[in-house]
Amino acid sequence: MPEADKPSLMVVDDDKRFRRTMVERFRRRGFDVHEAGDAEAAWNLVQRREFDVAVLDMVMPGKSGLQFLEQFKSSGADCEVIMLTGQASVDSAVSAMKLGAYDYLTKPFPLGDLEKLIDKALRQHALSKENRQLKALLMRSRPTRKLIGESQAMQEVLRLIDRAGSSDKPILIQGESGTGKELVAWALHESSARADRSMVVINCAALPESLLESELFGHEKGAFTGADTAKTGLFEVADGGTLFIDEIGEMPVSVQVKLLRVLEDGSLRRVGSIRERQVHVRLLAATNRNLERLVEYGRFREDLFYRINVMSLELPPLREREGDIPLLVEHYLGPGWVIEDRAMGLLKEYHWPGNVRHLINVLERAQILSDNQVIRSRDLPRQVQKGKVAEQRRDWQDTDELAALERTKVLEVLRREEGNKTRTARVLGIERRKLYRLLEKYDIQESDLADSTGPASP
Repeated sequence: MPEADKPSLMVVDDDKRFRRTMVERFRRRGFDVHEAGDAEAAWNLVQRREFDVAVLDMVMPGKSGLQFLEQFKSSGADCEVIMLTGQASVDSAVSAMKLGAYDYLTKPFPLGDLEKLIDKALRQHALSKENRQLKALLMRSRPTRKLIGESQAMQEVLRLIDRAGSSDKPILIQGESGTGKELVAWALHESSARADRSMVVINCAALPESLLESELFGHEKGAFTGADTAKTGLFEVADGGTLFIDEIGEMPVSVQVKLLRVLEDGSLRRVGSIRERQVHVRLLAATNRNLERLVEYGRFREDLFYRINVMSLELPPLREREGDIPLLVEHYLGPGWVIEDRAMGLLKEYHWPGNVRHLINVLERAQILSDNQVIRSRDLPRQVQKGKVAEQRRDWQDTDELAALERTKVLEVLRREEGNKTRTARVLGIERRKLYRLLEKYDIQESDLADSTGPASP
């Protein structure tokens, strides 16, 4: 076997007889073995080459094994270390493990025990190396999530990302739908110290309350009907990394309580469990709603609002970034595509109620209709050609006021119909399923029907 393919072992011990036994035994097994009688000689070895596994005596002349272990690990050496000592000491074992030792043996011991331990350490080293290689491969293959824009509004966003990225504090990203809130979350994650860990994404608007709680915090087997196995929640999956909660304004109040607990002390309980688990997660949240208004309406907890809003980052709508439209068009069309001046002028004049996501959709449609990779005005949707907005974008604060009016209307009819949901749905002109979704969305409880004349009925 070529030397480069052999597993490498370093034996550091002041007992020359023991060293020679180890060298001969493991060379016969195909290891590339090197030996040293003290810490200084061992340090000279590791300066010249890398090792997969090292066997290190705790007590040696000069620098002790613990001192060398600390120096060795602080140098960034990628090597599993097994500590040996003739002085049985729990304290020294604990110290060695804290400094990064793989395991610990007390002399005297059968060589077979050490041999098994070296084999296990070698497998651990190979697994760690494979994980690092996979992580590096994933980092290289990760799609580029680039924020594009030279406008003053976007430059301010980029400046705030640069300042806030290295922080571990929660950040609230606000802006209309389609402005790129998830892109900003990725930029914040990738500029943080957690960039080599995962960022987990969840959208509150896409899940009902019962499922959202289970997704975030996990559940135990048998916690509810259909829970046939235990499930790890996204907070546990994101432990050590970043959790991005999109559309946090849609989160039910009952789930907000549990979220607040995790943010306060890092503790959570899976649904159906009494065991507390600890996680260390950086939270990023996004919304296209005005959370301050939702706090006023009682639909968002004030204490949670202040907890997630340590810093707020507001994204400008595309209609305030006219100068960025040519850059966005060039980026999303890709190389080889040309856009006529008339078509570009129409894109710059349009109001873009759906923001950047809307622009991407229009460009993809135009590419399908175009000839010879040239985008002309006729390839654009009719409303863009006419320079009109298909559906005027409401201000996000007005949207919340409309939501409050809708909640008031539903509650008014429900009270008038004495809590009967069938009659309430009929009066409102909607299906019962739609009514149940509204009751969940607006967190309307039995207690809210206090002035009804009887108990709520289905």
